[in-house]
Order: sequence, then structure tokens, then C-alpha cells
Amino acid sequence: MPDIIKRTTLIVRNIDQAAAWYENVLGMTKWMDVPFTLSGNQLATGKKGDQTRLTIMKAQDDVIGMIGLLEWVDPRRTDVPSELPNEIPFGAPIFVVAAEDCRATVERARAAGSRIHSEPLDWSVTGADGKVKDMVGASFWDLDGYFYEVNQLVRVHD
Repeated sequence: MPDIIKRTTLIVRNIDQAAAWYENVLGMTKWMDVPFTLSGNQLATGKKGDQTRLTIMKAQDDVIGMIGLLEWVDPRRTDVPSELPNEIPFGAPIFVVAAEDCRATVERARAAGSRIHSEPLDWSVTGADGKVKDMVGASFWDLDGYFYEVNQLVRVHD
């Protein structure tokens, strides 16, 4: 069996606000919320003894597709940018969300304080199976500057 990617963990400014964003915008639920002391070995950031908080948000699956939220509690991080990005920098992830209703997801993101990059628009793509798929797509940033592309499948052409 090949290895699987279970979770992506994101460093956030305020874990409670970030968790509320994932609950309200993407419909995720809290799976775990614990204090966490860094060992200084495995994670390539922070120092041994740093006090953090880890909240793991769950989507539909108990094993894959989870998002971890990690906040430094003591000491607080000093490298947090004062402004969020206007473009995706090299090395930053792009999260792709399959939405039941792209327009509704964008409205929830807007209401939660997200900066919208692209309003919902209709487009088509040829899938790996060779079939043309009609989609509605949009994109926005979460409250910590992580970029989300949201797509809704409307129709598959035979």
C-alpha cells in the first residue's frame, strides 16, 4: 500500500478564529484540540519547549483530508506578516475544494472575512477520463493567507 497524506497543518495567527472559519465556510468539525509542546526535533520551525495549540479539523473522512491548525502560544511567533498576500508565493499550497454550491461557499467565505480573488464563474475542463465537465469555480484566501480554489461540478458531457 502506498503512503497517504492524512493532513496538512497550517500555522495560524488565532486558532479559535481559524477553526470558526473552517467550520462556517467549509463545514468542517473539530476532531481534536490539544496543547502541544515542541520537542525541537521533528518540526522544522520553533524551538524545543515552545508551547503550541493544535486543532485538527475534519471533513468527511476520518483519515484523509483533515486540516491541522497550529498556533504558537508561548512564545508568540514574531514572524507573522502584518498584511496577507495578494498572490500565491512559490512554495505555498493551493487548496482545492469540491463544493456542492460554489456560490454559497464564496458567500460564506466573504461573510467570514475572506478576501475574494475570483468571483464564481462558469468554465469547462476535460477530465482525466476524456469527458468534458462543466464547472463553477471561484477562489479566495482564508484569514491567515492560505489560498483556496473552490469548484462545483455542474455537468459531465457523455
